[in-house]
Amino acid sequence: MPSAVPTDRERTAVQAYLRLLNTVRAAHDGETGPPHARVPLPVAPSVLAETETALARAGLSGNEESFFRMLRDWPPRP
Repeated sequence: MPSAVPTDRERTAVQAYLRLLNTVRAAHDGETGPPHARVPLPVAPSVLAETETALARAGLSGNEESFFRMLRDWPPRP
């Protein structure tokens, strides 16, 4: 049974993933013109690397059910 309290590495992974998600959303929010003409703005390689490193350190790949559960429940309640 998974722990109710995320580890430091899990917490870091969730925060890095959310930063990546917010970066992608901001890039798409800044787009103008018709949808078919939009070219997504690139995400900085450092943002992707930070997320990949944090996920790996937490033993996560970012696609498992437990990871999405942590995202859904973020931030943890005291």
